[in-house]
Amino acid sequence: MAIPQDKLHELIKNSFADAEIELTDLAGDNDHYQVRITSSAFSGKTKVAQHRMVNDALRGCLGDELHALSIKTIVK
Repeated sequence: MAIPQDKLHELIKNSFADAEIELTDLAGDNDHYQVRITSSAFSGKTKVAQHRMVNDALRGCLGDELHALSIKTIVK
């Protein structure tokens, strides 16, 4: 299975309302993405904690609809 880019964007936006999101489909298959998220929600958190927040937002998709995700988080 795969996840359309607009659905992935929506899932992230639902968890990080102020986020600026840049998504890149790395393989052209809606299954391998790179995401860059800029949000104030990451303030005061370690990179590991920030990435866990993103993983939590995408729980249910990772490993099923979404095979691979490269994450870059930036504090707004």
